[in-house]
Order: sequence, then structure tokens, then C-alpha cells
Amino acid sequence: MNKQGIGTRCVQAGYTPGNGEPRQIPIVQSTTFKYDTSEDMGKLFDLEASGYFYTRLQNPTNDYVAAKIAALEGGTAAMLTSSGQAANFYALFNVCECGSHIVASSSIYGGTFNLIAVTMKKMGVDVTFVSPNASEEELNAAFQDNTRAMFGETIANPALTVLDIEKFAKVAHAHGVPLIVDNTFPTPVNCRPIEWGADIVTHSTTKYMDGHGAGVGGCIVDSGKFDWMAYADKFPGLCTPDDSYHGITYAEKFGKEGAFITKATAQIMRDLGSIQSPQNAFILNLGLESLHVRMPRHAENGLAVAKFLQSCPEVKKVTYPNLEGDEYYEIAQKYLPNGGCGVVSFELNGGRAAAESFMKKLKLIAIETHVADARSCCLNPATSTHRQMTDEQLEAAGIPAGLIRVSCGLEDSEDLIADIAQALH
Repeated sequence: MNKQGIGTRCVQAGYTPGNGEPRQIPIVQSTTFKYDTSEDMGKLFDLEASGYFYTRLQNPTNDYVAAKIAALEGGTAAMLTSSGQAANFYALFNVCECGSHIVASSSIYGGTFNLIAVTMKKMGVDVTFVSPNASEEELNAAFQDNTRAMFGETIANPALTVLDIEKFAKVAHAHGVPLIVDNTFPTPVNCRPIEWGADIVTHSTTKYMDGHGAGVGGCIVDSGKFDWMAYADKFPGLCTPDDSYHGITYAEKFGKEGAFITKATAQIMRDLGSIQSPQNAFILNLGLESLHVRMPRHAENGLAVAKFLQSCPEVKKVTYPNLEGDEYYEIAQKYLPNGGCGVVSFELNGGRAAAESFMKKLKLIAIETHVADARSCCLNPATSTHRQMTDEQLEAAGIPAGLIRVSCGLEDSEDLIADIAQALH
């Protein structure tokens, strides 16, 4: 399936019905599953057999959809989570523990920044934030003996910086740790980080993958390429016996292709329980089936709006990586040659007050704490998604207080531009 086109994978991957079986992925809306004997169920608890016993760990509907996303990204295994935040936390915590250290791009979504800088720090996991533009020397300097992962976003939300995935992967691998990349904004239609060296890919499926603002969710995809046993001393959770599963060593039993997702499911999902509901997984799959059709339109509308904003005297700065002249235009041509996404960030002359005034006058584009679906929306990150960050942190992340993030949906670009024009003028 990975050799087929991205459109074919969007429609067909993950689930193949047998003779007389449902053509659409079935919703297995059940918490539990019946077995004839205790021995049968015991094999599942010992990870000696495949199957289902409780939806908190696994569910057939979820597994079909996760398999589709793994095929889209070119990975070997995947799991769904209840949200994108859960996906990023599980991906990091799967290789970290108290006393570990993370190197992360400073230009990431505010909720993820807070997760790493505040919540995981309370759990004893430290972090060093680096500029997405840092040189190899600067990136190398951020690593410590206890560093266990490197993290970044393909297109940062909302700063729209573009991660040099190859460079970050090279440095991460030189230090024997995986590169984890959040690929929410471009989706695998416009960028597949695994092909550029990333080891683990995460998504907030709530965004473009769902595409209609109908269901919250997340996903983790394993490339199956990182050799955990080669760095066994760094990853004891994967490379030493797990007493809670009768001494199973994940990297030995499931290999580098399956160890990461198996541990994340059998251990972290078991204990923390942020499972995606089968109903939400079903809705997500409906969105995935049209993802390859929608993403080009989102990118087309984003570029049209960015070009218009660039011509407006009221606008101080426009940020859109596929806009010629943007700081990240050249690197976007490398990683995002077919377009990035529909999200445009721009700063108005007049700062925060001008931003608030502008948004009040919009008629078609709604003010929402959301991004990346069929309907256009906008927000001022400093007073919403990133309000937990100080002014200094906002500046470091490239998100000045007067910044507006607009997510261009699937409407006619002329109507989006007309709404923005009347609100500006």
C-alpha cells in the first residue's frame, strides 16, 4: 500500500473488507470483547496473541484508521489518541522518564510548549528549547547526556516556521535519540517527515485530517527505522524487561518496527487511558478519504490570502512559507513543494488593539479556538492559545502580541479576501 499514490491510500488504506463484510469501516462501539476461555484472554494480557479485550487499549475501528494514517506517512505502526496533545505527550513520555531531557524547537504550538516546559518538567523531564533556525553547532550544544528525544513541528502553529527536518534528524541521530515531528499542518499529503529522517510522527487529527471540526483526536506513527537496541542504555523502557508484562522486552519481541507503538499502547495507554472513541475514529476516516482533495484547495486559498495581505498598507508583516519572499520560502520549496496548508499569520500596524478591532469586523471568517477545517476562522494567539506564555516567550516563538492567525477553509478565495478587506478598511 505504501507504494500506491497518496490519494489511493487516503481512500483505500487501513481496511479491506472480506466477502460480504461492510464496505465502510465498521464502528465497533463496545467497551469489551468476549472470549471462550480464560486462557484465550490470558494470551492477550501477556502480549502472546493479537486481539482485543478492552477498548481503553485497542479497538478494531481505531486500528483500521491508525493503519491508514501509518500508510499515509510511510510508517510501520500507529495508534490513535484522544487528542493531539495526548499524542505528543505519549510520544515523548514513551522514551522519557524522570531525569530525562528533551531538545525541542522553540517555535511550536503554545499548548505543546506548555506541556513540555511546565507539565513534563513537574514530572522530572527537563527541556532545552532551540531556535528552528539554529545551526548544527547550536543544536549539538543543546544536547546533554540524559537527552532522550528531539521535537519539532513541520510547520509551526502559529508562527509558520518550517523545520529543517533533515538537519534536525542528522543531529538527533548523531546523539542516538529519535526525532519526533508534529506533522499536523501539512499532513502527509504535503509532507512526509519520515522520508526526510524523522523517526516518530504525531498529528492532531482534529485539524485537516478530520477537516470538518467534528471530532477531537490525535495519532502517533512510528517509522520503524530507529534502532532502539543500538542505544539500549538510553531507552530502558523499550530495551529491558517490563515487569508489568511478565518481563517482555519490547525492542526484542516486537523489533524496531513495532516496539514503540506496542509499548505506548500496552503500557502508557493502559495506565493513562487517552483513547480515541470509535465514533470519532469513524468520523476521522471520513475526513481522511477526501484529505488529498482538500489540502490543495486549503493551500491555494492560503497563498491567495497571503498575497492579498502582502499588498495591504495596514499589514506590518505577512508570514506564509509558500509566499515568495517569506523567510522560509526556500526551505518550503524543499519540504513543501506542492504547498503547505491554509494557515496564514499576519501582524497589523497597531499591535494588539488593531488585531482585536479587525477581528470584531469580520463577517464570514469566524473567531474560533480552532484551525484547519473546511470553514475559515481566525484568532489572536496572544489572547487565546498562547496566553500562558510571557511576552518574552511569545517573541522567542515568533508570535508578537498583535499577530493574527487566519485559517483559510474551502470557501471561494475571492470571498475570503473581500471579508478581510472590509474588516481592514
